[in-house]
Amino acid sequence: MPEENESLDGTNPKPAGKKKLIIIIVAAVLILSIIGAAVFFIFFSGDDASADENAMQTNEEVVADAPTMSANYVPMPRPLVFNVLEGNRDRTAQIKVQLMVIDKSSEALVRKHIPLLESTLVSVFGEASAEQLRSPQGKNELRETALEALNKATTMVEKRALIHTVLFTGFVLQ
Repeated sequence: MPEENESLDGTNPKPAGKKKLIIIIVAAVLILSIIGAAVFFIFFSGDDASADENAMQTNEEVVADAPTMSANYVPMPRPLVFNVLEGNRDRTAQIKVQLMVIDKSSEALVRKHIPLLESTLVSVFGEASAEQLRSPQGKNELRETALEALNKATTMVEKRALIHTVLFTGFVLQ
């Protein structure tokens, strides 16, 4: 009787399962290598590398400039309260404001001139309509108008614009 591994003619062939397994493994490794190479060349090509280097240089320049310029916030000591006409009705508005300045010297000057800045803000806010105070776009326009007026006032007194951004931290319309 022939044994399990022998064929009918008595020879001992190698099992076919191991060859198929080796071929499948080699094919899988080859396919994964091709995919990996394609991904590498797509994402790490020379053009993108030079753009990344430029971006890194720009980021390094910004970081190098960061210690000289930092954001400082100066809150107005009290909320600004004013009346707004809406048709035949008088409404009251209350806005809490903080001013962003770039450096410590500007912060000290802004704190020095708070009465002038409050007066300027009240006059700018008093000219606003109720519709402008209700819409987000109107609030942004009001913020820009306030920034221009504040910088005009500080330029008259200190010969330079001190304020970088006007921020509304509280906004109530009754």
